[in-house]
Amino acid sequence: MIGSSIRAVEHGADELLDINMGATAIGTGINSPPGYAALVTKKLAEISGFPLRLAHNLVEATQNAGAFVQMSAALKRAAVQISKVCNDLRWLSSGPRCGLNEINLPPMQPGSTIMPGKVNPVIPELVNQVCYQVMGYDAVVSMAAEASELELCMAEPLIAYDLLHGIMILKNACITLAARCINGLTANREQCLKYVANSIGLVTAMVPVLGYDQSADIAMEALQTGSSVYCLILEKGLLSKEQLDDLLRPENMTDPRDIPVQ
Repeated sequence: MIGSSIRAVEHGADELLDINMGATAIGTGINSPPGYAALVTKKLAEISGFPLRLAHNLVEATQNAGAFVQMSAALKRAAVQISKVCNDLRWLSSGPRCGLNEINLPPMQPGSTIMPGKVNPVIPELVNQVCYQVMGYDAVVSMAAEASELELCMAEPLIAYDLLHGIMILKNACITLAARCINGLTANREQCLKYVANSIGLVTAMVPVLGYDQSADIAMEALQTGSSVYCLILEKGLLSKEQLDDLLRPENMTDPRDIPVQ
């Protein structure tokens, strides 16, 4: 998700390289000397270090804020995906007794005000809120760009403010998330293995070997008796312990692979 967000932002940034400097009033270039627009673009590229390009149609570039809308949409996409990651971190670290407790977040404070010892997901929550702000900015940028009338895009100051501020706070949020949360994550291996061992969903890995009907019967029996899929398969002599351990290794269930059919 992060990779796709980066590509979207890079694509949006590329469109911002088209500039309309030298267009003067509405893009006609009136009252500017011949070659002015091309010269200004060249000088700005040299000073800024960016490969700026003179827009193909200066009239269109003056009234159309579509490139800003594209960039804002890319930022919103990134914000949505980063916020989704933060939601996952909050769920996976929930607990310790009444939640999933699959991962441990680095503690940022002594603990919860009402539950001593609990590690609150304060950094993911912070980043969530920044992402909500960026999503809101995208709606404002869209309305501001749509407010363009004829050759005048009167709301460009608002577009500039929301884009620049959104970029800044999202960048800072990502730095904070990586430095104060992601880099210190640890897995609660015992809890994760316990979930795997007690999961009825393990029976899905048995379908290619035992067939759907027999696998479904095992799942129903496990639900009704409180037993585990693992124990039932061994008790019924359907597979050896070595075969079962190989099939149910978590590492073997995370990627497609060839499974011999009996």
